[in-house]
Amino acid sequence: MSGPAPLGEWLRGTGPDAEVSICTRVRLARNVQGYRFPTRMTSEEAAEVDRFVCSRLTSAETGLDLSVVHLHDVPKIDRQVLIERHLISRELAGADRARSVAVDDDECISIMVNEEDHIRAQVFHSGFQVEATYRDALRIDEAVLRVIPIAFSEEFGFLTSCPTNTGTGMRISAMLHLPGLVWADDIERASNTAQKIHLAVRGLYGEGSRALGDFYQVSNQVTLGRSDEQIVEDVRVAVARIIAWEREVRAALLDGDARARTLDRVFRSLGVLQNARILTSDECLGCLSAVRFGVVQGLLPDLTVEQVNRVLMHAQPGHLQQFANAELTAVERDRRRADSVREILTRSHG
Repeated sequence: MSGPAPLGEWLRGTGPDAEVSICTRVRLARNVQGYRFPTRMTSEEAAEVDRFVCSRLTSAETGLDLSVVHLHDVPKIDRQVLIERHLISRELAGADRARSVAVDDDECISIMVNEEDHIRAQVFHSGFQVEATYRDALRIDEAVLRVIPIAFSEEFGFLTSCPTNTGTGMRISAMLHLPGLVWADDIERASNTAQKIHLAVRGLYGEGSRALGDFYQVSNQVTLGRSDEQIVEDVRVAVARIIAWEREVRAALLDGDARARTLDRVFRSLGVLQNARILTSDECLGCLSAVRFGVVQGLLPDLTVEQVNRVLMHAQPGHLQQFANAELTAVERDRRRADSVREILTRSHG
C-alpha cells in the first residue's frame, strides 16, 4: 500500500440518520465443511483453507468483484490501517496462521479468511440502514454458499467457533456518535435499553475496546435460537430509540443556558484542532467529536461530515505512519497528527 485510499462509502456521511449513525454493519460467520476451526488448525490446514477460500471468493461464479490481500505478506503498519478502516479485526491482524481479507473497491464488503471462523463476511453502509445492509449481506452469503461447502447443522444452524455466533451466525451493529448522551451523563440509558433485549454497547472497535470520541457500537450478542428477522428487528428498534434520544439531548444542549456552554465546547475544540502542534489520539478524538457535533447541528457550515470523518480516519496511528512511510514513535505521531489535522481543517474551514 502506497498511502491511505479514499474513504470507503460507509464513511462519506451520505446515508440516513448519518448525523448520529456513522454506519451499519452486518457480519456473517461461516466455516468450511470438513475442517477444524481456525484456532485448532495446523499451519498446513490454515494455509490450505486460506488458498481454497480466496480462490473461490474471486471466482467468476460468485459475481463479486473482490481484491484479496494476503495478510502474512502485509507489513504491520498496513495491517493497522485495515483495522482502523474496520476491514479486519485486531485478532486477524495479529494471528500467526495463513490469513487474508477480500475487499471491494468501495470498502462496503470485507470478507476475512481464517479469523475466529474460516469466513467472516462483513457488509457496511453509511448511516442507519439495517434492512438494506442485511439484504446485501444475504446476497454475499448466497454467493459464498454457491462456491464453498459450509458447515451447517439442521439442529443448530451454521456452526461457528464461538457458541454465541452459532445459529444464524449473524452479528448486526451500528456505529453511533453519541456526544449528547455522553455530555449529559446519560449514556447508561442507551446501554441499559440495549442490554434488555440482549444487545451490547461497546467501543469504537467492538468487543474489548474503549469508547473513543463518544463513538459506540451497538450490536446483538446472541444468534442461537433467534431468526434473522428477529435480530434485524431487535437492532432496528433499539438503535432507532437511541438515535431519537440523542437528538432530543442535542436539542436541549443547544437551548437556553446550555447553548453557550455547548457552543464554547464546539468552537474551543475547533480552535485546538486548527492550532495545536501536538495532538494525542484521545485529545484529537475528543475535539473531533465536538466538531462533528457542530457540523451536523449547523454550527460550522464551512465543514462537512465527510471532511470530519476523513480527519477522524487519517488521524489514526496506522494512517499517520502509512503517510510517513515509516514507523513513528508516539511523540512523532502526535506531531504529525497535529500537522495533518490542522492542514485539513484550516483548508476546509478557511
